[in-house]
Amino acid sequence: MTENEVPEIRTIAIIGGTGKEGKGLAYRWAKAGYRIIIGSRQIEKAQAAAEDVAKLLSDPSVVSGETNPVAAEKGDLVVLTVPFAAHVSMLESIQPYLDGKILVDVTVPLVPPKVTKVQMPPAGSAAQEAQQVLGESVQVVGAFQNISYEHLLNDEEVECDVLVTGSSKAARAAVIRLVEEAGMVGWDAGPIENSVVSEGLTSILIGLNKQYGTDSAGIRITGLPRPGKKS
Repeated sequence: MTENEVPEIRTIAIIGGTGKEGKGLAYRWAKAGYRIIIGSRQIEKAQAAAEDVAKLLSDPSVVSGETNPVAAEKGDLVVLTVPFAAHVSMLESIQPYLDGKILVDVTVPLVPPKVTKVQMPPAGSAAQEAQQVLGESVQVVGAFQNISYEHLLNDEEVECDVLVTGSSKAARAAVIRLVEEAGMVGWDAGPIENSVVSEGLTSILIGLNKQYGTDSAGIRITGLPRPGKKS
């Protein structure tokens, strides 16, 4: 895939997808008609998560569970939803299966216990770290860092917008379409270097949640015409 190509995406692999955010995205995209493969280190965990999502769907056959390498190999596009502590090791383990693909990195560099403090890695951001590990044959896009997973596994409207940064405009456009398919509004936030802003915002939103006793603080872009989204 070149920088100017928007690939055809039919199957989405969600690596580390057994958590609430991974399952929430899986549910949204499965409802939109994509085939979903949930990946985990342990196939039993992946299959259990797939079963959880399948129970919510009219066609449960569109969701399956595999080990992370198998999921990454089968996916037309790969989404990474792992804690930052596992970021590099997971990227290294799936790198052989990502050549020519888009990797959507949802990872935020949270460093417990001070998760309300912005703490960026030496590469600048998790997305930039992923690009360094994977090389130029993979188009890395950062997205969904500011979405509260509590709303994803049901049909609630998600009021938070999604900032999409990445190594090519075509890759960003492909991911913005996936944002819309998941029922949210996505914005082209520019090159991958800008991911430092969207990732850093997560710590601020976590702090706001703690201060105000909620779990759904988010961001919304104002002053511009609202782009479309699919319900």
